[in-house]
Amino acid sequence: MSQLPVVVVGAGPQGLAAAAHLTERGLDTIVLEKGERAGAAIAEWGHVRLFSAWPELTDTAARRILEQTGWSAPAAGYPTGAEWVRDYLTPLADALGDRIRYGTTVTGIARQGRDKVVDAGRKSQPFVVHTHDSDGGEGRMLARAVIDASGTWTLPNPAGADGFPAIGEAAASDHISYRIPDDVAELAGAHVVVVGAGHSATHAVLRLNELARRAPGTRVTWLLRRGSVSNVFGGGTGDGLPERAALGTRARKVIESGVVDVVTGFRVDAVDRLSGLLTIRAEDGREVTGVAQVFALTGFRPDTEILREVRIDLDATLEAVAGIAADIDPNIHSCGSVAATGARQLAQPEQGLFIVGAKSYGRAPTFLALTGYEQVRSVVAHLAGDHEAAARNELTLPDTGVCGGAGDFDESASGCCAAPAVLQIGSRTLGASAASALTLESR
Repeated sequence: MSQLPVVVVGAGPQGLAAAAHLTERGLDTIVLEKGERAGAAIAEWGHVRLFSAWPELTDTAARRILEQTGWSAPAAGYPTGAEWVRDYLTPLADALGDRIRYGTTVTGIARQGRDKVVDAGRKSQPFVVHTHDSDGGEGRMLARAVIDASGTWTLPNPAGADGFPAIGEAAASDHISYRIPDDVAELAGAHVVVVGAGHSATHAVLRLNELARRAPGTRVTWLLRRGSVSNVFGGGTGDGLPERAALGTRARKVIESGVVDVVTGFRVDAVDRLSGLLTIRAEDGREVTGVAQVFALTGFRPDTEILREVRIDLDATLEAVAGIAADIDPNIHSCGSVAATGARQLAQPEQGLFIVGAKSYGRAPTFLALTGYEQVRSVVAHLAGDHEAAARNELTLPDTGVCGGAGDFDESASGCCAAPAVLQIGSRTLGASAASALTLESR
């Protein structure tokens, strides 16, 4: 099997970085990308500015390959998704050349001649990667190893609080988006709802807040499942990524201003349509009415359908790779407290198969590009037989300033460590963590 390539699924940041490391180590590789360009998923949110700076968004092997073409790494600044694709991913894909095959959708991964049940001779058989091309043609490709870097972009979580779409959510799909909005001008004067408490939801709220300030009559309602707004503010001055901290600062200002109506403990149960507008109903019977548009930004989950005929070990709770689940569980950890994840932690029962990138995190949030680059560096070193390099930890994650996870789902105080206290802003009462965040300086 040593004559066969390593197949990488996905030409996003981690997939291309894996290809760069494989190329440097002299291992044949083929990258299969269902889109028509590198970073196709990122291009869909190209209008969003990242809170990681350029130095944290490029991989070491990729930089070395690019520098041979005369490319210079951007030294500073915070690119948008579109700029990340244009100034890094596209040049990298060009440098990797025909190793990347676009318009190719992976439909399944298996062992040649062995379904999931068969033990006999399993390890000696190559992987067979089943594909469809953009014209619908079927194909198969043999591989010595497979690195699944296909991400989670295609499976956003629903607005429904129990993990399934709320009653009526599918029927109202023309009024519900699961992506961060770009141009929101057409929503001027309308009532818009954002569901979610992560960075994507914060981005959407801030964009809609600007619209509400420009267009009188525009209403923005922010629905949080948790009983407190404290997690929205993040770690403040303790955050190692200043732009991530700035999101929390701006969110705090939005809440202070009263332009956005924040509703906590709201777990969406049903969506009703009446005369072209929606009513969002919570499990406890509360309702938000007259809604023209909903942005459900509640995270993503991995699509494991292509892996159904190989033996994988995923955590029952997070659907993350089992070897890293305990270290990324959002009930326990913040992003900055997560340990490095390399080949040993990412290894699957199916020898030679690795799940990396956002998909390795399953439903866990706070994945950073830095983490993915370290993953693929270690995995490729392992595949090349360099076990010392595979075991080495070259990752230092920026701290979040949050000293715990979000396990206290119904508690008003979580996030940053602080003595129990409350802070009154108008009619809203914030927990101690929020009170701490409010000491931040303006952006």
